[in-house]
Amino acid sequence: MAWVWGNFDQIWALTLSHVVLSVIPVVVGVILSVPLGWLASHYQLTRSILLLVSGVLYTIPSLALFIILPGVLGTGILDPTNVVVALSIYAVALMVRSAADAFASVPAEVQDSATAVGFSPLQRFLAVDLPLAGPVLLAGIRVVSVSTVSIVTVGSVIGVSTLGNLFLDGFQRFFLAEIITGIVTVLLLAIVFDAVLVLLGRLTMPWNRRLTPSRTRRLAASQPQAVPR
Repeated sequence: MAWVWGNFDQIWALTLSHVVLSVIPVVVGVILSVPLGWLASHYQLTRSILLLVSGVLYTIPSLALFIILPGVLGTGILDPTNVVVALSIYAVALMVRSAADAFASVPAEVQDSATAVGFSPLQRFLAVDLPLAGPVLLAGIRVVSVSTVSIVTVGSVIGVSTLGNLFLDGFQRFFLAEIITGIVTVLLLAIVFDAVLVLLGRLTMPWNRRLTPSRTRRLAASQPQAVPR
């Protein structure tokens, strides 16, 4: 603990940078994935194309993407924008399938009833489709959140300041305390992100509190699992 307190300012600065680089891709991923998932749930050809493309994008190694993007975006190799764009691509690739499954889970009878009572397509999306798909969407966002917090650490390899700096510096100096501090901080950050999402879900979707433990486990099991990048 002495090393932690002695280097608290550095750890805090890296944590803040890590948070910013994690939050932006998750938000961008959700904003882009929801309409794409809705389209995929309504049109089979669109679903096939989107799932194929997202699957291919997610197979690209993160380090390779960090190196390729500066040439595509015209940014410097150390520009954090590269990390944000790369992680946004992964977030969309991971979230599209969850969003498509979420909207596909809305009962057709409910959609037909909403249309029959005069809901416009936009009204039905906002008042019926989105609320009913919410629990599955939230489960997908939680997977994306944990995955993003983990992958951000790879940005340190190309010189972007993240908590991964603690891993690299610790390995180079064979200093175990620094390595453990980095690992524990990333784990705590992932837990905090997940807790915030659960809290937001409870506040915005009070009907979701009635989910039984067994249904909650089924929702989690239905989500695509993030793999180490």
